[in-house]
Amino acid sequence: MATSKQAETQDADQRATAARRALASAGLTNHSGPTDWQHRPLARAALNEANDLSREVYCVLGVPVDAIDMSAVVTSIERAAANSAPFVISTFNVNYLVISLSDPKFRESLLLSDLCTADGMPIVWIAKLLGIPVKKRVAGSDIFEALKARPENRQRLNVFIFGESQDIAAAVCRKLSETPTALGCVGWMSPIYGTVEELSQDHFVDAINSSKADFVVVALSAKKGVSWVERNHHRLRSPIRANFGATIKFQADVVRRAPDILRKFGLEWLWRIKEEPHLWSRYLRDGSVLLRLLLTHVLPLAIRARWLQLSLARRGRHLLIESVHGADTVTLKLCGHAVAEHVHDAISCFSDAMATRKEIIIDFASTRAVDARFFGLLLMLRKQLKARGSVPKLINISPQSRRLFRLQGLGYLLTAGSDRAVAE
Repeated sequence: MATSKQAETQDADQRATAARRALASAGLTNHSGPTDWQHRPLARAALNEANDLSREVYCVLGVPVDAIDMSAVVTSIERAAANSAPFVISTFNVNYLVISLSDPKFRESLLLSDLCTADGMPIVWIAKLLGIPVKKRVAGSDIFEALKARPENRQRLNVFIFGESQDIAAAVCRKLSETPTALGCVGWMSPIYGTVEELSQDHFVDAINSSKADFVVVALSAKKGVSWVERNHHRLRSPIRANFGATIKFQADVVRRAPDILRKFGLEWLWRIKEEPHLWSRYLRDGSVLLRLLLTHVLPLAIRARWLQLSLARRGRHLLIESVHGADTVTLKLCGHAVAEHVHDAISCFSDAMATRKEIIIDFASTRAVDARFFGLLLMLRKQLKARGSVPKLINISPQSRRLFRLQGLGYLLTAGSDRAVAE
């Protein structure tokens, strides 16, 4: 128990320190309290930087996945709603994984999410093979149910349903409004057909904004829904946004969800095919790609992770991060093992570098190892720099490290201005 409390204290201290640095970089340290800056765009952006770097994120085949449980997800949603802070949720499953491999824009939407959970037992199994502490599936449908099941004295969240057929959306909205839960409904629209551009016309966004909803629940196909959320990110006023796919069908009872035992053993796809036979082609395609990834990426990474664990146990591990300041750049030289136990120190260095507002260069010349947790932190650094119109520049990546990047699904990082990287 003492160890758990120490970890919680360390995490709280880390978040507070990161928040102070982020606020300082935004020029907001002279304000007397949260009421002075809480709703200012600069302050919200600064706190987003602190929250992103402090997220426990791991790289899973090129996508950042949060190691988080349901109670923490609900708390994060409530906090974002209370602060009116934009909060995009992605639920990463095999279908999302397959699409992200061939669609950079879709992958970018996942990279820019504020929370990306493991939705699907295959993702949880891959994480376990790679030694990543993602223990349970956190599906969009389960998040929706958890928000409904909160005590009535908690903050009531109002949703707006965008997508699904008129009958289904109306039925779910009516059900939420008539049932005394902590989740209500303030409106719905059912534009099932049309391109993302057509579904982003002003009258759609204006209707959502006029509803003053806390949570926009998008019920479109994976690719269209995620793209719609990304396209309208800066136009929506509702803080919480997510594409929850079949969740609304489950809520309307027009599609029955798989029994718990099937979900536990990763067989929900069989049940979904029984309920919606047209899905068989998608599951066949996704399953084939998943099998190939297991053989070509996951197994080599699992062997590498085990070897790294044994190697570090014998030889020990250390990481020194040297900051070299230039006129317009900050170069962070990673010397040693860029692994999970050194992430807290790396967060401090990354926060300090971001506070300078200079271009950030990561030098891997003396890096002996990088694990999934450190890759996750790099993706969070990239997310924050992208918001400023920049990306971290990676240099001096050895051929061996280059192969690791590609196995991790991070080949796209090697093309981001790296002076000694080979393009995919």
